[in-house]
Amino acid sequence: LVVFRSNKHIRAQIVDDLKGETLVSAASVDTALAAEMKKADSKVAQGRLVGIALAERALKKKVKKVIFDRNGYPYHGRIKAVAEGARETGLEF
Repeated sequence: LVVFRSNKHIRAQIVDDLKGETLVSAASVDTALAAEMKKADSKVAQGRLVGIALAERALKKKVKKVIFDRNGYPYHGRIKAVAEGARETGLEF
């Protein structure tokens, strides 16, 4: 599970390193999440929603265990929210 954040948005994807392909992804700019993103009161809340959406999509593809790659970002704020949202939904780190 790789996370990227910019000043405005956050993206997360689950990548198969051996095949070099993205299995599932979610981002704060996804049209499927647009209504929920508008309701979120902060960027941290948006990060949590991205984590939840990513985990739901991964579980549909039968991906249950991942390795969390925070991409060099400190583990707090939006990065932590993505991880917590994914864990709450059922992904194992």
